[in-house]
Amino acid sequence: MSQGGAVAREAAKPQDQGWAWMVLLAAVLLQGLTLGFPSCIGIFFTDLQHDFQASNSETSWFPSIMVAVLHGGGPLCSILVKRFGCRFAVMLGGLLSGVGMVSSSFCKSIRQLYLTAGLITGLGSCFSFQAGVTVLGYYFVRWRTLANAIASTGVSLGFTLWPLLSQYLLDEMGWRNTFLIFGGILLNCCVCGAIMRPVHLTSGSPLQSPKPAEEPGRGAEEGAQLTNGTSPHPELQQQTRRTTCFQMLQKYLAFDIFCQNKGYQIYTIGVTWMMMGFALPHVYLVPYAIHNGVEERRAALLISVIGFINIFIRPLTGLLSGHRVFTGRRIYLFSLAVLLCGLSNFICVISAEFSVLIIYCLILSIAMSGVGALTFQVLMDVVEMDRFSSALGLFTVLESITLLIGPPLTGLLVDITSDFHYVFYNSSFFLISAALFMGLSFCALEKKTKLKEASKVLLDNPSRYQYREVPAELQPESQSPPAVVYITSV
Repeated sequence: MSQGGAVAREAAKPQDQGWAWMVLLAAVLLQGLTLGFPSCIGIFFTDLQHDFQASNSETSWFPSIMVAVLHGGGPLCSILVKRFGCRFAVMLGGLLSGVGMVSSSFCKSIRQLYLTAGLITGLGSCFSFQAGVTVLGYYFVRWRTLANAIASTGVSLGFTLWPLLSQYLLDEMGWRNTFLIFGGILLNCCVCGAIMRPVHLTSGSPLQSPKPAEEPGRGAEEGAQLTNGTSPHPELQQQTRRTTCFQMLQKYLAFDIFCQNKGYQIYTIGVTWMMMGFALPHVYLVPYAIHNGVEERRAALLISVIGFINIFIRPLTGLLSGHRVFTGRRIYLFSLAVLLCGLSNFICVISAEFSVLIIYCLILSIAMSGVGALTFQVLMDVVEMDRFSSALGLFTVLESITLLIGPPLTGLLVDITSDFHYVFYNSSFFLISAALFMGLSFCALEKKTKLKEASKVLLDNPSRYQYREVPAELQPESQSPPAVVYITSV
């Protein structure tokens, strides 16, 4: 009995072992196919402008919508994950991504691309990516930090391979046939989803949320009304709808966490502001290099350099941040990485020569490694794991707004001034200000929490601090309470 129970318990806990590593491999490929994919859009920027006679602002809406929907579809993905599980969400996302890119190859205007490649492919990438991130939280516990860092290397692989493949296919067969091939490649997300089989623990499946319990007395009240042949009062129906709507928002968008958890609040606002400038170099770096006389193939290589360096730096960042010294303090590493991203943009302002741009890409890739490896790990530190999916939904919705409007507004500024330098000025402003806001705010929050804990200890043990005239025998002091992790939800 005991041996069979031990075997059952072992089978019920697949975390950090066995199939979990296959799921991690699938997550690496997923992030390369989804988050890494928008990195190649800049390759097609000039061709799309020429074919559709579009301005910088009009053309930049296409990648902006794709990235914004990719990040902002979190609530829909959260509903799918809770209702059908991660595997279904990933496979549905792969299907939508493929259909979106195949449809994009037949578009006749830039506005049609907004719908096909922007909305449909972006939404499919969102489902595959965010469900893949969520499932890692259940498959890994002890090695969660390392698993997130390794999974994020998929983005680096995508940054490295997508631009090179895009430039080759663009030269050989044009952007329409290239988009058609991309549709087939993105269907491989369905294969990755098939690997992510559901987790069943002894207490039930964490990937399938239990059905909400009925409110006390509600079923009896409705039954009595039906028995008597009467219908609920209109005001009661309206109140019930409002309550249901509020419960849905709280469940899938975590507004309660945002209002109560100061750490989550600061982090979400900081990242949302940061995203106004974070995506600008990815969209405009290649057009900026081509505009200043760099050959198209060498310009495409710049994005690949960023991705190649990320492959090696991200795991190291994950190992470093996973050390116990940084427990509860990963937000400071994240803020430092964002600050370095902002400062590196000034290199492009100095010169647009290829050798200088290579140096810029090296520094930017190091900083991006920290941002990419820590973004979701810090979020997992900020909120409890059972609310992570909902917190991720609100987090991505807010950042998607700034991801959507950032590149087009900057493109409009470039159209008016005909000066690409404003791209990097804007990016630096948003990144540096966001880094300072998050770092200083968390520092102040940590000090405030420590003061509260000190006053609480004083109130709980008043006799310990009273003056005594008679010398007493020294007693070993009880161990002081550990520092409160200020980033857990209240």
